[in-house]
Amino acid sequence: MKARLHLWIRLILLAAVMALLFVVDTATNYEVAAAVFYALVVLTAAPFLNRRVLIRLSALCVALTVLSFVLTAKGNLSTGLANMGISVVAILMATWLILKMDAARQAAQDAHAKLVRIARIKSLEGLTTSIAHEINQPLAAIVTSGTACGHWLAHDPPNLDRARQALGRIVQDAGRASAIVARVRSLTRGDPPSTTVFSFNEAVQEVIGVSSGEIARHGIALVLELAPDLPPVHADRVQIQQVIGNLLLNAIEAILSGPAQSRVIHMASEVVGGMVQLSIRDSGPGIPAGVRDHLFEAFWTTKEDGMGIGLSISRTLVEANGGQIEAEAVKTGGAIFRFTVPPVQQENSR
Repeated sequence: MKARLHLWIRLILLAAVMALLFVVDTATNYEVAAAVFYALVVLTAAPFLNRRVLIRLSALCVALTVLSFVLTAKGNLSTGLANMGISVVAILMATWLILKMDAARQAAQDAHAKLVRIARIKSLEGLTTSIAHEINQPLAAIVTSGTACGHWLAHDPPNLDRARQALGRIVQDAGRASAIVARVRSLTRGDPPSTTVFSFNEAVQEVIGVSSGEIARHGIALVLELAPDLPPVHADRVQIQQVIGNLLLNAIEAILSGPAQSRVIHMASEVVGGMVQLSIRDSGPGIPAGVRDHLFEAFWTTKEDGMGIGLSISRTLVEANGGQIEAEAVKTGGAIFRFTVPPVQQENSR
């Protein structure tokens, strides 16, 4: 309501200025090119008028300029014609420049949206192994349950109760695989945030399940300290899990260069300052001096084959969901990344 009131005030002031310009231009001699100031009217109106309305305003200014010339009865006619032409050209040029700038701004926004989408797709490349591992789990379970179902049905007489149980497991595991595929498709499509209320610890555990294959393959010890009394959070579950996955995979990559006996990742959830916080600490080489300020910048990376988009996307996603993300070096070695998500209580109190 307040915004509409401000718009109406601006439109009224705009109409008053145009009326004043018309009166001055009509009442003065041909030599006075007051109509050229209509170009300033168009420039002033550009920030709060859409493209179509702005074009109509420009056409109205041109019409008023011509009408004022017709009604003016004093001065040199040839000079008046020249001034009228200059005024019309100024109005049209101002309009053209505004439209071009608006088109360029829109193109830049579209390009940025496409870049973000590409970056999000690229960020999934590091998750390929883990995603394949997670999908293989329900698929392997389906095969096992299917074989068991056939085995129970082949009994004489058939064991229908056991066969039903096997079929139930098949349906459950198929649902798990479908959910994984749906989550990945949502990330690659660049869908807008879809906030829901969910258990933060459960979301963390799901991501750990996705990465468990990589963790086990590299002999990494994962220490979990998930607070049992966390309030539910209100955010986009898929996006928050993408952040957790990015940070966890970064931690895995960071500690692979160290000795096998010291490969430890520590994950902890807790409530800090009214926000639900997750911290991921690794035993890697840490954060070199001067690097911390650039960690979350797009296309900035210390990895030879990195794109420098994972942490930048993580910050964007966390902030889009009302949280904050930070990183710091650990004095005893390694690095710790923390991010927060607002709980339901805070969301409902807004």
